[in-house]
Amino acid sequence: MELAVYKIDGKEAGRKVNLDDKIFGIEPNDHAIYLDVKLIQANKRQGTHSSKERSQLSGSTRKLKRQKGTGTARMGDIKSPILRGGARAFGPHPRSYSFKLNKKLRKLARLSALAYKVKNNELMIIEDFDFEAPKTKQYLELLKNFELINRKSLLVIPDIKKNVYLSSRNVQGAKVTAADSINTYDILNANKILIAEGSLSELDKLFNK
Repeated sequence: MELAVYKIDGKEAGRKVNLDDKIFGIEPNDHAIYLDVKLIQANKRQGTHSSKERSQLSGSTRKLKRQKGTGTARMGDIKSPILRGGARAFGPHPRSYSFKLNKKLRKLARLSALAYKVKNNELMIIEDFDFEAPKTKQYLELLKNFELINRKSLLVIPDIKKNVYLSSRNVQGAKVTAADSINTYDILNANKILIAEGSLSELDKLFNK
């Protein structure tokens, strides 16, 4: 599979690169994508929610009224969950939402996401570049050249270049990541992916090792 290489000004560089079909041309697996995205989102949850049960509330344990003869339902102490200000029955408690997924399945999910982007023409290869200084204006110019202003974009570079990362940090919807840190959610969440040419060898090491 061949794709044209673009300069950062949005124009073609006049050459093409061959993409590895084992990375960009597999048959996507939707269920693997679903599980990996679910895991990524679950890992973002703090899980610090908490509610108090009867034993954790302060208050008298005196029985509010006698058991029989009142003509109404039985009633225990003032901390009962059915009373206003009482405890909560079966409420949430701090916990981790994370779960285990096999490495091979997570790898399949990322490959499937990349394959979808190639099929939908939402992936472009650009020349390697760096900025002399961190400037948001320069990164906005880059996005403008690829018609990505006010759209979600993902830039994949061989390793994190500080000036490029800092330039993109204040741009809404723009994300910069190193090739070895790419994940399924970021791939699918972007309207278009820009992959620096040098990242292709890093992706090859990541997926074909």
